[in-house]
Amino acid sequence: MIRTTRIAFAALLLAGSAGTALAAAPATPDRPWMDRSLSADARTQKLLAAMTEDEKLTLVFGYFGTDMQSKGFTRPPAAREGSAGYVPGIERLGIPPQWETDAGIGVATQGAAKEKRLRTALPSGIATAATWNPELAEQGGAMIGDEARRSGFNVMLAGGVDLMRDPRNGRNFEYGGEDPLLAGTIVGHEIAGIQSNHIVSTVKHYAMNDQETGRNVGNMVIDDAPARMSDLLAFEIAIEQGKPGSVMCSYNLVNGVHACESPYLLTDVLRKDWGYKGYVMSDWGATHSTVAAANAGLDQDSGFPFDDQPYFGKPLKAAVDAGQVSQATLDRMAGSILHAMFATGLYDAPEVAPAAIDYDAHATVTRADADQGIVLLKNRGDVLPLASAKRIVLIGGQADKGVLAGGGSSLVYPRGGNAVPDIEPKTWPGPVMYYPSSPLAELKAQAPGATITYVDGSDPAAAAAAAKSADVAIVFVTQWAGEGFDVPIALGDGQDALVSAVADANPKTVVVAETGGPVLMPWADKVAGIVEAWYPGTAGGAAIADVLTGRVNPSGHLPATFPASNDQLVRPGEIDPTGQQGGDPVTVHYTEGAAVGYKWFDKHDLTPQFAFGEGLSYTRFGFGGLKARAADGTISASFTVTNTGKRRGMAVPQLYVGPAGGGWEAPKRLGGWQKLDLAPGQSRTVSLAIDPRLLATFSADSHRWEIAGGDYKLMLAHSARDIVQTVTVHLDARTLPASWHPGE
Repeated sequence: MIRTTRIAFAALLLAGSAGTALAAAPATPDRPWMDRSLSADARTQKLLAAMTEDEKLTLVFGYFGTDMQSKGFTRPPAAREGSAGYVPGIERLGIPPQWETDAGIGVATQGAAKEKRLRTALPSGIATAATWNPELAEQGGAMIGDEARRSGFNVMLAGGVDLMRDPRNGRNFEYGGEDPLLAGTIVGHEIAGIQSNHIVSTVKHYAMNDQETGRNVGNMVIDDAPARMSDLLAFEIAIEQGKPGSVMCSYNLVNGVHACESPYLLTDVLRKDWGYKGYVMSDWGATHSTVAAANAGLDQDSGFPFDDQPYFGKPLKAAVDAGQVSQATLDRMAGSILHAMFATGLYDAPEVAPAAIDYDAHATVTRADADQGIVLLKNRGDVLPLASAKRIVLIGGQADKGVLAGGGSSLVYPRGGNAVPDIEPKTWPGPVMYYPSSPLAELKAQAPGATITYVDGSDPAAAAAAAKSADVAIVFVTQWAGEGFDVPIALGDGQDALVSAVADANPKTVVVAETGGPVLMPWADKVAGIVEAWYPGTAGGAAIADVLTGRVNPSGHLPATFPASNDQLVRPGEIDPTGQQGGDPVTVHYTEGAAVGYKWFDKHDLTPQFAFGEGLSYTRFGFGGLKARAADGTISASFTVTNTGKRRGMAVPQLYVGPAGGGWEAPKRLGGWQKLDLAPGQSRTVSLAIDPRLLATFSADSHRWEIAGGDYKLMLAHSARDIVQTVTVHLDARTLPASWHPGE
């Protein structure tokens, strides 16, 4: 029922989109590329043949869409005010300009006048990953893509899929967590939703952009095989499922070479092995050369004047004239951009004039995302939902005003303005933003029979006194993260002491965490309830109240492991907790290889605070009847899920797989899952097939995926640490080419 409703709603949303009506311009003898019955490949070649060299050069060089007085730069007049970027079109040939906007949770236009930049924000990327619901991710993508087009944009710099190798990365909130299958699937569906509006989405930041400290000079060192089985696999899956028009290469170096001039990343892996036909754009300021970058596979130099030079401006023309960059390479560059325009429908729907936005409909989308992304981690004594509590005190976290958002280029400015405008920093990567969706106000609206008060938490003793007389005390803790800096995993500003003081005063203390990723919870054993709300978006206060009151049965599950201590991290001492970027090279050896997140914890037998995949409900689910067999060169499995409780709820049964005799980077990998909506007493049988790449190791020597013959364990689980049933199945040896993808 819920699935049908979601699909119907998404169809309704897209039916009203400003971008769904394709232009009716017919093909003519002088414009054969207008024939929409032709493939994107054929249309690209016909249009490319009609272009002059200067026109091709125009497509491969982009400008920032905002004035930069510090560099004496004035945005091109045709750029959208306050936007991320602009690439001129070719009017003679009907090639539309590229109007580019940040970012992954909504239309983010930092430099525009306030009244022009107020849009709907989804929850953070990691919150959407916590839904474990690809359909919901696609619906959210469709919503923000609709707002992008209605705001005058046709390229959205969304789709962050870098794995969480370190929970201190300041941009973890933009990404999809620590597992390549989960992250790639969720982000891929978001990209598909965005592009359903006939606009281009990127997938980013390619690749190994797993920390912000020294991001412009960081050298991430990793061998080919573990890269293919971790970060690169996440990108590969996202590209397969989302078909993004563009890949954005990252700031950092990989194995000593800048990502935006790496033949390994841009040509060998992306184009040769994965068959990618879209274009590679640089992150803003990530281009460092002309000839090396173009020949390596970079198609578009973005966001001038962020780079030291206009590398793909006059220097590229000179390099082409001198034969240092061939005409064939220039054709690849321009042709890749044209291919993305044709494949997404952008070329055939070029008009992106500002149009009215249905903010009420969009609010239901972001609220649904937040509802399913909130994770209930502890619920001792069924302290939640707040059915019988009559005296409730909310403490701290600005919960009387709003909910926290992440900082940097992804920041969406909300209607209603910043609920807490006076927190520093107020400039980049700020402002620190609280969306005006107050958990206090929403809770009062949903629980009118209760007396609900608020204490700001600045005085732990006063907070404890208020908590002592309440039936339930709810402490809100926050940690702001953003682009350009990394964060410690410990909460700051005395929040741990505040929680402990309140818990000492009232055993029925619940903590609601608004964070960009995992944080340490030294008070976890003292409190009765823990709710991870992430950065929950512009309807976040309502969603938090939904879960606390039981209006919504929580169904989020962790997309990342929560460590019990800093010592459990792979590199506990390498990131400066102040997050200051310097000019010196930062070399990070990925000694963990593909053993990222829960795989690291499994490999080293570490017990986390909360495990990957963990998440509670207000009902109970039983998993069983696991059967598995070798079929079609992979493993197919079936099992039964039953709602054994008294409330309707959504289960997330997870399948993990590992070789019975070992030999992988870790004992097991996530092989699949399904999210199910079940009434009390209802059972469903689930059938899943494992992607054979998840049964293989990548061989750099043979340049292929290799599945070893032997016995494999298939594990049905509530989380990476809560395995309920295991069966063994025998697989014959099998190899797959590096170019293998689902459907082959």
